[in-house]
Amino acid sequence: MDLRHLRYFQAVAEALSYSAAARRLRVAQPALSRAVKDLETHLGTPVLERSRHHVRLTPAGAVLLRETAILLERLDEGLERVRRTGAGEEGEIRLGYIGPPTQAFLGRLLHTYRERYPRVTLHLEERTPERTWESVARGRLSAAITRPVIGHEAFGLQTVPLREEPLGVIVRSDHPLADKKQVPWRALASQPLIILARREGMGLHDTILAACRRAGVIPRLAHTPSLIGTVLTYVEAGAGVAVVSHGILPTSPSLRLIPLYPRITVPLVLVWHVHEMTPPLQRFRDLLLDWKKSGLLWTGSSP
Repeated sequence: MDLRHLRYFQAVAEALSYSAAARRLRVAQPALSRAVKDLETHLGTPVLERSRHHVRLTPAGAVLLRETAILLERLDEGLERVRRTGAGEEGEIRLGYIGPPTQAFLGRLLHTYRERYPRVTLHLEERTPERTWESVARGRLSAAITRPVIGHEAFGLQTVPLREEPLGVIVRSDHPLADKKQVPWRALASQPLIILARREGMGLHDTILAACRRAGVIPRLAHTPSLIGTVLTYVEAGAGVAVVSHGILPTSPSLRLIPLYPRITVPLVLVWHVHEMTPPLQRFRDLLLDWKKSGLLWTGSSP
């Protein structure tokens, strides 16, 4: 017995006529008769009463008609889900990200993605760069928007660059450096310095210290908190100046972000495992790269 037997039976049972069912299905009437007989043989009970003048459902046939309708409806729904999944319209994405550098675009990007693919479930996890790479490599995350980490090549993951973010210094608006259009790294020699803790991102932390050394600056680390919000609070409280990437948006009008020169950048990338590139993730990557190309990642506009 196959699904064709059930579909043929359903057509006859609903029309209560072999000839009408044959016209509806565009098949020969004998084929319907053989399908119903095969079905009855398989079930071991008659499902239709046939005479020269009428066709009627047996009690078993009435049950079979109800169950067939449910079965075929679920099958059609299931096949549609398969189609949507293959087209990237259904499924799930487990996306890791580093918070502050993505705050300018991630919410807007995900809103657009959900509007286009409402049947895709998004799971978000904010992690440190090191944790995002580890989780993607182990299959716990589908992909991550993060920074490269030391030895990231060993993970064997796929990446695409999103941006090279320049580093800048955040100062209070009443600080002597606040009116500068750009600030040399050597100007940090006399400043208490506030940067994110190394455990929250070794790449960024080490890049800042290396840039200071190249400028002949021995950094005076006043504070190394674990949260970027705490970094900004320290600056606003007058505890020092902070070096951050340009993806960090000052949270107070009393703070200013000023470019540092020579220009030093830190990368932001999308990373994924080659075996995790599902159709929904492919659609997400395509949207992300479209936004990158059009400049929407770094503006407040929407497509």
